[in-house]
Amino acid sequence: MTRKKTKSKGKKLPVGQLQREILKIFKQNPRNRFNPKQISKRLESDNNKDSVLHALMKLTEAGHLSALEDFKFALKRSGQPFVPKKLYEGYVDMTRQGSAYIECEGLENDVYVSAKNLGPALHGDLVQIAVWPSRGRRKPEGEVLKVVERASERFVGTIYLRNKYALVVPSRDDMPVDILIELDDIKDAQEGDRVVVKVTEWHKNQNTRPKGVVTAVLGAEGSDLEMKIILINNGFNLEFPEEVLAESEDLPDAISLQEIHRRRDFRKITTFTIDPVDAKDFDDALSIEYLENGNFEIGVHIADVTHFVKSGSALDREGYKRSTSVYLVDRVLPMLPERISNNLCSLRPNEDRLTFSAVFEFDKNDKVVKRWFGKGIIHSDRRFAYEDAQQVLDAGKGDFIRELTAMNTLAKKLRKDRFKKGAIDFDMEEVRFKLDEKGVPVELFVKERLDAHMLIEEFMLLANREVATFIHKKGENLEIPFVYRVHDFPNEDKVAELARFAKELGFNMNISNPKEIGKSFNRLVKAAETDHALKLLQPIAIRTMAKAEYSPDNIGHYGLAFEYYSHFTSPIRRYSDVLSHRILEANLGDRTMRVDKNHLQEQCKHISLQERKAMDAERQSIKYKQVEFMEKHVGEEFEGYVSGIIERGIFVELKETKCEGMVGFETLNEPFEVEDGRLKAKGMRTGRMLKMGDTVKVRILDTNLSKRQIEMELL
Repeated sequence: MTRKKTKSKGKKLPVGQLQREILKIFKQNPRNRFNPKQISKRLESDNNKDSVLHALMKLTEAGHLSALEDFKFALKRSGQPFVPKKLYEGYVDMTRQGSAYIECEGLENDVYVSAKNLGPALHGDLVQIAVWPSRGRRKPEGEVLKVVERASERFVGTIYLRNKYALVVPSRDDMPVDILIELDDIKDAQEGDRVVVKVTEWHKNQNTRPKGVVTAVLGAEGSDLEMKIILINNGFNLEFPEEVLAESEDLPDAISLQEIHRRRDFRKITTFTIDPVDAKDFDDALSIEYLENGNFEIGVHIADVTHFVKSGSALDREGYKRSTSVYLVDRVLPMLPERISNNLCSLRPNEDRLTFSAVFEFDKNDKVVKRWFGKGIIHSDRRFAYEDAQQVLDAGKGDFIRELTAMNTLAKKLRKDRFKKGAIDFDMEEVRFKLDEKGVPVELFVKERLDAHMLIEEFMLLANREVATFIHKKGENLEIPFVYRVHDFPNEDKVAELARFAKELGFNMNISNPKEIGKSFNRLVKAAETDHALKLLQPIAIRTMAKAEYSPDNIGHYGLAFEYYSHFTSPIRRYSDVLSHRILEANLGDRTMRVDKNHLQEQCKHISLQERKAMDAERQSIKYKQVEFMEKHVGEEFEGYVSGIIERGIFVELKETKCEGMVGFETLNEPFEVEDGRLKAKGMRTGRMLKMGDTVKVRILDTNLSKRQIEMELL
């Protein structure tokens, strides 16, 4: 999106020079997509649009560019496989009406797929689609050709018995078909029971039924059951297979002398962990050592999961299948069995533990002058909760005050440098819950972001960035396929719409290029500290961004302003990091090992899909617990902010608890008309205005746990 002009103004360029000038524009903007009109404007030459289009097609035929949908073109990345022009892959985001939107790499706009063209695809599935331009809508339209990967094969629903078969009606709104069960496969389920069904034969379209078997009859209604349902409906198994548990139990506790001798020994160096107060799996530790030359070394020590989880083992297959731990409000569903995640791999204090370490030597100017990656062994001196570490920093005294202060000072410099280079502050308010012994929320509060949190964050970012940079540089002559964490530029249309919203609320954004967009986002975050209406724009701002994902094709990380970035620091809970460890270890020293890039690409797609499902599950559990908390407050009055406006009413976010409910226009004493942009609604008799960000007072009328909805009335 850089607005650099060529030197061709006022001239009609010959064919060869025209192609060279166009290619130069793409190379100056390697991640942007342009149509002929946009290229003509940047050239400022006398060549007409048809000649520019002809040149673009010739560059595409020559393999320099890729032709995309909507007459847009992009620079072709090295090693990029040929994809038929109108075939794409993407994830299904299903609407309540049964249609869907598919987000595809290579297309700026999501693809609309009607219910009749969705075939057997369900919400969250990875699908292959055919795409064509649409005449009646801005977004292109498409048809699902095949399901590449199912988001889930297990569903929770209510069973209804018939004479010759049973039907399970799924509890998910986005599962539009019932599941057929043979009577021999219902276990001991009775009419109306809640059951878990595993699909054994998928339906061909939405007019036929999939077939399945009942795998579990669930317990009584309640919060615990609902949390299990959230996990199952998002495709996560609650239990580990027996062979996986057996394999984890067979792993030895003791560390052999032979293993110790092949590792770098950090046991005498000051080392500690900083984690949430209720954490059980400690997958990262920090060490600090002052050197004789006046420099100091920071060690980022990560649990050595790959020492225990061998490639191709039952543990490894299950870890890949899950790909991530899932964090709900009241529980964690781990990626690996508890004996590994909470015991063998957890970097517990006062115990020898195996690590994969990244060590950085900093000079007196706080610049990294040396790096070391390799297997190590540590002995953590102290386990800090974030609040404990912050108390030491605030008091200026306590355990490891010198080390904590030095690390905190360095972390602040790293953070400042990162934002100076264009990183975006995505720090959103996080709701936390205090639960009683039955798991019912008794208090809601917003998580306080401490220096101790940011200290850990910066050193994890440093390690992740440096590992990715190391692999990339080693593979400069011949690429070493790796698991990069990538984040593309924001969607231009969505950013323009956000800027229009912000302007109506009195905030001007500069969206002329990606760097200025990042600066505008950071100014928005700062301004939102004192203007709640702008704070409500932050989630919208995040939705304009491309989703970060895993890929062997590195395009950099826009949000962090890193050219190279990976995930290396959490292998207990992320399979992406397990892959990163294996590839890094195989390429240390003089060794070079290249995995199959196509296979790695498929693994990255699966891991990215699992990550999305885990995030959906987390959001659903938060919403459920918020509604459960508000059940006890029906009839009470609260202050809140107008957080959204739709045709049926306004959404209100409560000031203290961040719970969001709806005030239907039918509950007000006059009809309201929603203005374009959905930032305002106007009373049609009195002219009363309701605007995004307005402070309002509401009464809680009702709650619906099954639908996770809160009904309010305006006072």
